[in-house]
Amino acid sequence: MVPKCKPALLLLAIRTLRTLGILQEWGPILAVDDNALISPEEIRLAPVEVEPPFVPYKAVLPGIIQVPAEAVIATARKSSLWPMTFGLACCAIEMIATYMANHDFDRFGIVPWPSPRQSDVMIVAGTVTKKMAPAVKLLYEQMPYPKWVISMGACATNGGPYTQYDRVLQGVDKIIPVDVYVPGCPPRPESLIDGFLALQEKIMEERGRGY
Repeated sequence: MVPKCKPALLLLAIRTLRTLGILQEWGPILAVDDNALISPEEIRLAPVEVEPPFVPYKAVLPGIIQVPAEAVIATARKSSLWPMTFGLACCAIEMIATYMANHDFDRFGIVPWPSPRQSDVMIVAGTVTKKMAPAVKLLYEQMPYPKWVISMGACATNGGPYTQYDRVLQGVDKIIPVDVYVPGCPPRPESLIDGFLALQEKIMEERGRGY
């Protein structure tokens, strides 16, 4: 009768005995405990027993991870962007389509907001005329810090097909700072989604600037 032991230890003992010439055959059946019998095939296929490594910081601080406060705040900001809901021209139709179920902006934590007082992202979607420029500037000034601007489409970026007209502003960046430019005339919803992903990366890169 073989004493009780783990299959791995039993396998090691048998191999040692075979090496020394004491045990020439495995034997038809080897008993491991009183209720189970293990054949040589099962012993050969026994899984390797791996003990988890010792991690010192888990013993001192169980369940605690250390990260900079700026990284936590930036992660919360990029995951809860509230764009202001206003459009200037045909690009606004594509912006509205991005919020629909087919693209679902909510999965990124992006929720439209009708007031500049609580919004942190301005999407300039469409042509900015010199008559509309003061209103766009006022809405930007009413937004709290930190705030970001996405220029959506060719018209908002550099005037687009209307750049030859004097009454059209040659880019919204002439009056307010722009963080991300989304090209196209008009850009598809996928382009606007890509612009927001670029903005999220920029927020994480700027997390150490103190605002």
